[in-house]
Amino acid sequence: MSLPTGPEEEPVQSKSEWAKFIAGFGYAFSGLWYTLRTQRNMRVHFTIALLALLVGLFLRISPVEFAIIFLAIVAVFTAEMFNTVLELCVDLASPEYSPIAKAAKDVAAGAVLFSAIISVIIGLLIFLPHIIALFHR
Repeated sequence: MSLPTGPEEEPVQSKSEWAKFIAGFGYAFSGLWYTLRTQRNMRVHFTIALLALLVGLFLRISPVEFAIIFLAIVAVFTAEMFNTVLELCVDLASPEYSPIAKAAKDVAAGAVLFSAIISVIIGLLIFLPHIIALFHR
């Protein structure tokens, strides 16, 4: 077992690890940007998410309701990004048509659809009571 010989060894290693950590954020933002730039459905989800947040501000929903809306948005974004990953990997692994590749892509797209449907239901459950109350004033 070797012990560090001096204080100068630790900062070099930490700096390298810190640089890797920071670079990881760059890669992650690059992936997010790639998805927004290349996937029409992600742009649709992003637009609807902004509208949902603006409606939440307008209706003055509670912090807990905002948290639930935010979690629904994150679920849809995450599903869409994993769908993109799967589509890219399937296209790379199976450039020719394959019924198995099609099934994999369809299931991934179904996960996004399911997530989006559940998010719409969550939005209705949160926003409708506030909208109804707004019209009863």
